[in-house]
Amino acid sequence: MKLIRPLAALAFLVASALPAVAADAVFPPGLRLGMVPLIGLNKAKTFPGFENEDGSVKVLITELPPAAYGEVASAFNANPAGTGNVKQDKMETPAGLAYFTTESGKAGDTPVKRYSMIVPGAGFSGYVAVQIPENATKIYTDEAVRQMFASTVTRREVSVDEQIALMPFKITDLADFRNVRTLAPGVSIILADGDESSGFEPKPFMILGLIGATPQQADDRARYAQEAALQIPGVRESRVTMSEPIRINGQQGFETRIDGISGKDKTPVTVVQWIRFGSSTSLRIIASAPRDQWPSAFTRFRAVRDGIQPKG
Repeated sequence: MKLIRPLAALAFLVASALPAVAADAVFPPGLRLGMVPLIGLNKAKTFPGFENEDGSVKVLITELPPAAYGEVASAFNANPAGTGNVKQDKMETPAGLAYFTTESGKAGDTPVKRYSMIVPGAGFSGYVAVQIPENATKIYTDEAVRQMFASTVTRREVSVDEQIALMPFKITDLADFRNVRTLAPGVSIILADGDESSGFEPKPFMILGLIGATPQQADDRARYAQEAALQIPGVRESRVTMSEPIRINGQQGFETRIDGISGKDKTPVTVVQWIRFGSSTSLRIIASAPRDQWPSAFTRFRAVRDGIQPKG
């Protein structure tokens, strides 16, 4: 009888850490991947996912490009035994077949257990990374984490209002863009006529986001804007066709246009970059359209740009 009580108590703790079967999955704001978090975990304050009260247990949830899932699956199948101290496994989830790893490591001087999982999504790969300090592994066991992973689900769409609400500014005019997708929740967002499966480049699209401190002197701003425009990812054979200071909603700004080619089909595109300078952060807008669609696309781009307002 004396042995049964402690074992029963431990069993209760482990069971209470498992997701309830009937519980609803929780989706971090702006993401299409969700799961039933373990008891004691709530939405994280500084990253998409969950954490416990003191922040020592972390569950990071994010989205990766759609090809990432296939790459991981191929790597698992090529080496099913794993490498070193990394244990590999897979399981069926409501989202599809998940591949996950378990390993021990350190966060600074603290011994931790780490888990990672990837699942397929519609136009994306869902990725989850879990870190649990060694002193919490008696409650957050391997089996508890496995059960949490097993509750993983995806949703096809995130409402436009939910995505825009995460951004640090208001977007009052979407200019009839059909596809709105956060690239990094609360950091950058894409407005597009295309989608992930067909590629964004053959049709007009915009990327809006804040960047860190930018140069304050006019000459430095010109050089900074041109260098940034020539380094836009995915645009090749770039050449600057126009670069000049402008006012954007009453603030100092800079407009730079480049011609280049983009996408796997080498689509000839014209790209405009607007930077609206601020004291601590600046707004950067990148807008691209095939050259034969440029005049009408540029009118839409300006409508979005001029409709961006500060929050509060």
